[in-house]
Amino acid sequence: MENVNQKKLFIASCLALLVTAITFAIRAKIEGVFTDDYGLTKEQVGRAFGPAFWGFAVAMFAGGYFIDIVKTKTIIWMAFCMHFIGIILLLIAKDYTSLFISNVFIGLGNGSVEAACNPLVATLFPDRKTKMLNRFHVWFPGGIVIGSLLAALIMDQLNLPWQVLVSMLFIPLAIYGFLFFGQKIPETERVSTGVSYKEMMRNIGAPYTITLAVIFMILVATIPAISEAITSNNSLLLVIVAAVAILIVVEGKAVNKISLLFPFVFFCMLLTASTELGTTQWINALLAKNGIHPMVILAVVTGIMAVGRYFAGGLIHRLNPPGVLIGSAAFSVAGLLLLSIASGPLMTVLSAAVFAVGVCYFWPTMIGVASEYIPKSGALGMSILGGAGFVATSMVLPIMGKSIETAGAQITLRNMSVLPVILVFAFIALHLIVKRRKVNA
Repeated sequence: MENVNQKKLFIASCLALLVTAITFAIRAKIEGVFTDDYGLTKEQVGRAFGPAFWGFAVAMFAGGYFIDIVKTKTIIWMAFCMHFIGIILLLIAKDYTSLFISNVFIGLGNGSVEAACNPLVATLFPDRKTKMLNRFHVWFPGGIVIGSLLAALIMDQLNLPWQVLVSMLFIPLAIYGFLFFGQKIPETERVSTGVSYKEMMRNIGAPYTITLAVIFMILVATIPAISEAITSNNSLLLVIVAAVAILIVVEGKAVNKISLLFPFVFFCMLLTASTELGTTQWINALLAKNGIHPMVILAVVTGIMAVGRYFAGGLIHRLNPPGVLIGSAAFSVAGLLLLSIASGPLMTVLSAAVFAVGVCYFWPTMIGVASEYIPKSGALGMSILGGAGFVATSMVLPIMGKSIETAGAQITLRNMSVLPVILVFAFIALHLIVKRRKVNA
């Protein structure tokens, strides 16, 4: 790639993801401020935090559909502007509405980073996509480690206002803006390899059904009345899930006449993201009574994730992506169950470490699966998966918040373990599908 500075663009991408990650650590810390000082319930806080996730999804979907039209560079600068506005709005947030709006902008900024940088990394390193996507995503848990330690230092040790913690985001924001400024950014892999937009859409399997399903999920996460109607009626929920599944089969098989591998991976992404992000966003409330600072636990979890992702190349080479995902799901089940019975600092740290090993490879490996096994899904495929993961989390957060208030932290953790149990069987199926495709190739 002529005149493309791979190293500088990769570092800039990592720092953009660092800003995204630190916002997650900050939310995990300040949720108590808005309940204790501003009078919001945990369910309200969960709903006000929701836009950080579904806004992420909106930006990723829009970026995935239009990145090749408006170019990667435009999406990157949109991310910078949204981050800047969102941070300022968060600094002045004092009630539900202002907290909600600030998270809309932060979510759009975060989603734009992923929409631009996932395909950018895949384009920069075409022969090492899964490995470098894992290296890129080191900065998500790495950023949460930095953010959680900053939170403990600034708010707990120095007793400074939470606004000082939020202001720290301006530092990596300024640096990644400086590094991207004036750089030549290459076309996405789809464009450079000559895959048509129509073929990319076809390889999603059921792009219109999936997009409509995600829009509906955003409505559920945003409008309490819809959420309560669905969560309180299991029959209605089953009917909706069945209808979406039928429409996916019809659009994928009857209309596009293609494998439904991508919709299957999409379903798995909903569960992996909810398992990882739902738990870590409520870490403060879930582990507040375990005898150890929740931000320390968050730093332990995300620190292990960062190290694991950095050295992911060898593991993925030995086990292949589906094998890694099966192990991840099994460890996640064990970690959540152990956390649900942990009572002291040592047991809590050990349980958290098991959970960290479990969720460590979920996100980047799921993105890598799309890039490796469904390469013609292009930037849109990676964006849909990332966006779906965050909108699923936006649905889970208020449900978890309500569960923590009514059933308690231990029952909530135990209930969450059902998600990775389902994933164990789903990833075994994925392994068999990939194996069969290799045999038939």
